[in-house]
Amino acid sequence: MIQLEKGSKKLLNAWAFYDWANSVYTLTIASSIFPIFYSALFLSEVKTVGAFGTEFKSTALITFVTAFTFLVVAITSPILSGIADYVGNKKNFLKFFCYVGSVGCVGLYWFNLEQIHLSLLFYFMGLIGYWGSLVFYNSYLPDIAYPEQQDSISAKGFSMGYLGSVLLLIFNLMMVMFPQFFGFDLSIDPSITETGSEAEIQLAMDAAKDAASFKAMKISFITVGIWWALFSQYSFYFLPKGTKSGHKVTRAVIFNGLKELREVWKELKQNLRLKRYLYAFFVFSMAVQTIMLVAVYFGEEEISWGTDSEKTMGLIVSILVIQLVAILGAYVTSKASSKFGNIKTLIAVNFVWMFLCFYAYIMHTPMQFYIAAGIVGLVMGGVQSLGRSTYSKFLPETEDTTSYFSFYDVAEKIGIVIGMVIFATVDQITGTMRNAILVLVVFFIGGIILLFRVPDENKKTALE
Repeated sequence: MIQLEKGSKKLLNAWAFYDWANSVYTLTIASSIFPIFYSALFLSEVKTVGAFGTEFKSTALITFVTAFTFLVVAITSPILSGIADYVGNKKNFLKFFCYVGSVGCVGLYWFNLEQIHLSLLFYFMGLIGYWGSLVFYNSYLPDIAYPEQQDSISAKGFSMGYLGSVLLLIFNLMMVMFPQFFGFDLSIDPSITETGSEAEIQLAMDAAKDAASFKAMKISFITVGIWWALFSQYSFYFLPKGTKSGHKVTRAVIFNGLKELREVWKELKQNLRLKRYLYAFFVFSMAVQTIMLVAVYFGEEEISWGTDSEKTMGLIVSILVIQLVAILGAYVTSKASSKFGNIKTLIAVNFVWMFLCFYAYIMHTPMQFYIAAGIVGLVMGGVQSLGRSTYSKFLPETEDTTSYFSFYDVAEKIGIVIGMVIFATVDQITGTMRNAILVLVVFFIGGIILLFRVPDENKKTALE
């Protein structure tokens, strides 16, 4: 293994390249093809599945499992990152979660309702592999880059991740939309061709294409797993093992990460502006993250698409709309924050999200969903980047920024757990995601009120 100097171009590029490797998970599986595939498993109008001794609504089940995964990450990440830093084998942890995630993605090829528990285990592995590896990937940044390099290389990683994930998504979407060009069998029973009417033949051809597209979706999961594991090897080759070595794990070390979070919480009480902002972020972030995680499921279930082929095509188009508009949205949000300030911009963005919830409750047509997708793209990337940069701006002068950001990440994930559980519970009880999306309005109202209570960012931090 080559040991590169901190700040070297090759080391920085190797770190950023992991974004190229792992971002395919979020775009292909979390955000697009898997939700469409999951819905296609349910042939009846009433989409329920038995799991863990209970009859679940299909969307509620996957939402509950997602919430449980984020809870596991929130609890274990500060413990594991503390151990990794102490014993100096951060790269081994990164590799472990990477391979768990990639195996989970490949395992989704066999996802079916007859073996729902094993299937959900593969889904869990992919999700926890992505978010678990992200904990260690992010923690590498101060190890491989000097402070003046961190913003640019972080942005480069994001750009590489976006480019790589879009390239693979386009390939997979082409495979799903045009399976005949990728060697999938679209043949129909010869007897139908010989004796069937024109309508029957067309129906059989449509069914054959739908079956081929379904198979292509399953193949796409394998491509994600292979892409993730394969391209991460470049990062693994050049990234250092860790900053320390030779230490033995003790009980104190195991709980050191949790102890650091408790210390950060104590310090937050002395920083009124940061504390109030974190309250606001916690409330509105749980709603934002929940919407982004369930958006495609909502579109699949609540919008009147017509045929299954039209539904698949419509959801694919809406996903691409979100991705393309997100680029513009990040730029607009950045410009707005520089002119009006972070807090005022976040308040405005929260009002847009609140409007989206009301709009989602009443929308039924594909065109309405496309409009909603465009608005989501406009505020999606902006609210995430602005939320994190605002937190960074409000931090006190300290060298221990890692602990503060660990606290931020844990708070964000616990917020996701609460948001997803509330959403899934309302969906399960009322039988519709429309009621669940409307409940999220309460969190945006709460977030706006709490943002108004954050002291002026141009003034010195107030003390209680």
